[in-house]
Amino acid sequence: MTSRPNGTLNNYDLEKGNTGPTDPFPRVNTIETPPPTSGHGSAADDRTIVDDDKEDEIDAPGEPKLSEKVEQSPYLVRWDGPDDPENPKNWSRLYRWFLTMASSLLVLNASFASSAPTGVLDQLIEHFSLSRIVAILTISLFIVGYCVGPLVWGPLSEQYGRRPVLLAGFFGYTMFQVGSAVAQTKEQVLVFRLLGGTFAASPMTVAPALLADVWDADTRGKAMAFFTLAPFAGPALGPIVSGYIDVGGASWRWLFGVLSIFAGFCFFLILFGIPETYGPVIQTGKAARKRKETNDDQWFSELEAEDIALIARLERVLARPFKIMVLEPMLLAITLYMSFVYGCMYLLFEAYPIVFTIGHHLNNGESGLMFLPLFLGGTAASLSYIYYFAPMYKAQIPQYAPRMVPPEQRLVPSMYAAPLFAISFFWFGWTSFPSISLWAPLMAGLVMGFCIILIFLGLFNYLVDAYLVVAASAIASSTVVRSAFGAGFPLFATNMYEKLNPRWASTLLGCISLLMIPIPFGLYRFGPWIRRTSKYAPTFDD
Repeated sequence: MTSRPNGTLNNYDLEKGNTGPTDPFPRVNTIETPPPTSGHGSAADDRTIVDDDKEDEIDAPGEPKLSEKVEQSPYLVRWDGPDDPENPKNWSRLYRWFLTMASSLLVLNASFASSAPTGVLDQLIEHFSLSRIVAILTISLFIVGYCVGPLVWGPLSEQYGRRPVLLAGFFGYTMFQVGSAVAQTKEQVLVFRLLGGTFAASPMTVAPALLADVWDADTRGKAMAFFTLAPFAGPALGPIVSGYIDVGGASWRWLFGVLSIFAGFCFFLILFGIPETYGPVIQTGKAARKRKETNDDQWFSELEAEDIALIARLERVLARPFKIMVLEPMLLAITLYMSFVYGCMYLLFEAYPIVFTIGHHLNNGESGLMFLPLFLGGTAASLSYIYYFAPMYKAQIPQYAPRMVPPEQRLVPSMYAAPLFAISFFWFGWTSFPSISLWAPLMAGLVMGFCIILIFLGLFNYLVDAYLVVAASAIASSTVVRSAFGAGFPLFATNMYEKLNPRWASTLLGCISLLMIPIPFGLYRFGPWIRRTSKYAPTFDD
């Protein structure tokens, strides 16, 4: 692992870009490729990495392996000091907020498309003579694309930069939305949905890393908390739009037409509004300019010196995540809980129509509006994180300085939310009788949305803090498993809610949620001991 001369890795070292699948729910400190060793990092931010001489040294995915000779070369292109205007972290705050908003819109777009067919499933069933399960595949296959896409988009973004990957991803995503709109057979619809999800994974993977490129660790919290809302807002809004398209009498093709227009708009937003933000790629451009200006071919960038082939990088990203998953019970427990919560979110897209459309006789448009409390609950959770939990964590930094705040402190939001998440399912289930006002189960959705965001923020932040230099690999395996749960849960949701009825089906989910509650509490209590026995989780609090 390339490190500072004093054996430390500071916050700036953790702010360069993600290598593997990035979670739709990112945290503040994303593990990234270290910048050139220019010596301008702040010593106040240094955090000691223990076991530097460990025989089986762990390297951050995508981290350059530069020899000492190369690092000391006068021809290695670095930032021109800490105030280099080409460094994305030095761009104006207003412009960086624009990039944050734009990145959030890209993720909102991609996640919106995942649940959008919910309101027109009946039309698809009638038009193509589908079974209910096959119709639900239009949702599940799109999410399956989230499993496949990130494994490719992450390494590509490190090889060629954020902007080309976003452009390529959104171009393909737009084309497959157009394909879905004009599809003539059920096979075409399903294939286009799978491919659309694979290409939609590009913003889900790259956008969080883009934000890490432009914000430093001390000021990135609010931007990331705002961004975190996008992956939940999209799925909540999708059924509303598709429901009213159906109620208005428009064909299901209009839904995919709307998705095509939205995707096309975002493609042009990237084309004209989002520059390259990945530092090593920007520095490669600087090196090319220097070679041209000086007519001296000796100038080179860190990325050029690294010289890791794309195939080798793909092999590394594909292999290590699952090796870590198998060897780390702590990661396995976190992934299991986050995957269950994520699956439950997509399960609701089949459960809500049974409770509200069938039970309360709402039309598809009105039934779509029932998802709005999920979004509002998520908004409330993001605000509570920004104004309550984040300041609480920040207040502990001086207490533990110069060491890192123990990762277990990141679990506090999840510890608040875990019991409430279980309660929300019992609440939703046992107020789902048609004789009870629909406001009762509707408000349970508000609590669910609140808890889902806090559980993800807490566990995801803990995962990255605990695994630090291999966090991208930990995130990669967790993302693939989680996406598989999101794809699978809707497939059995309808049968489960019809055969068990909404009361007992929700009770089953609530009981499983109860079994999950000890995970954040157990990690909070025993996490330090588990990390000391881990091969991959460095310890900062000894």
